[in-house]
Amino acid sequence: MFIAHNLSAINTQTTRIAFVAPYPFDTVGGQRFRFEQYLDVLTREGISYQIFPFLDPKTYSILYKQGKIVQKAIGLLFAIARRVLLLFTIWQYHYVYIYREAIPIGPPIWEFIVVKLFKRKIIIDFDDAIWLPPQQSNNAWLQPLRFYSKLSFLCQWAYKVSCGNTFLANYALQYNRNVCIIPTTLDTQQQHNQAKQHTNKPLTVIGWTGSHTTLPYLTPLYPILEQLAQQYAIEFRVIANQAPDTKLPFVKFVKWASKTEVADLLAFDIGIMPLTNTPWEEGKCGFKALQYMSLGIPAVVSPVGVNNSIVQHEQNGFIAHNNQDWLNYLSQLIQSAELRNKLGEAGRQTVVERFSKQSQINSFLHLFQ
Repeated sequence: MFIAHNLSAINTQTTRIAFVAPYPFDTVGGQRFRFEQYLDVLTREGISYQIFPFLDPKTYSILYKQGKIVQKAIGLLFAIARRVLLLFTIWQYHYVYIYREAIPIGPPIWEFIVVKLFKRKIIIDFDDAIWLPPQQSNNAWLQPLRFYSKLSFLCQWAYKVSCGNTFLANYALQYNRNVCIIPTTLDTQQQHNQAKQHTNKPLTVIGWTGSHTTLPYLTPLYPILEQLAQQYAIEFRVIANQAPDTKLPFVKFVKWASKTEVADLLAFDIGIMPLTNTPWEEGKCGFKALQYMSLGIPAVVSPVGVNNSIVQHEQNGFIAHNNQDWLNYLSQLIQSAELRNKLGEAGRQTVVERFSKQSQINSFLHLFQ
């Protein structure tokens, strides 16, 4: 039976951490960049750990596909069973780091047992406004089983709470004073360690990366991209786990893959991050913009949430408040490789200084002290 991705042997003389996560190892960006990329740091510090994903790879592979309700339900039941079995060994760990929640449905019974019965220290980490219902879901049948007020209890019971931005931290501070902000980071030394050198060329690639859940943010921009395509030779490249719902001839879909992620992003000349302005988007951590900027790719973003603190307008990127802004700023970047280099270099410097893995290592380790 699939139970855990064991990355380090448990040593009874060292600090032991159980990472309780929703997804299989190295499959989801949020999970990878919130804690998986720090695992080598724990090893260097002599800390042992084990990862316990809720979903097995087979169930995860169908989770966001339409239909397959029976297979999903069976996978969900097995996942809950694994969580129950984990309770018999969770006492072995000094800390239980929970990314988002231990079980995505129902009240926080599992966490209650861990804290109140086994007296374990739990660390809650979240990078979205998960106390709010999502605006859309491929699994509507599961929504009645969700327990969105769960997060308030988890924050109350937590030893520490780690949040991706100030908006999320302000929510957590209502229930727990031991809250820290650790932005979602990128490894600018080992992975996102290249800075694109922009040159004038016949075709300009405007790019976006995301998932099926965020593809709808692109819809309002398609008319703007159509206008640009009438004036310039452009391609709009979408990196995601699902193709965008458009037949525009200048749109190219690239299937997301962990191994080629950086190389695929480096094909962009310009990166975009459009958002609507709702409380759910306020909770986002600006990760798309950070990915572009870390590679020296200039970003154009919506003025929503943390985007306003990541991007300094006209210094390390552009903030587009309306359709005319999107048209103007994208046009400027298409026309000038010099401007792309200037903003790209400044953007990478911002990431290295404030949003790199290396800049947040001490904050991450402090969670377990």
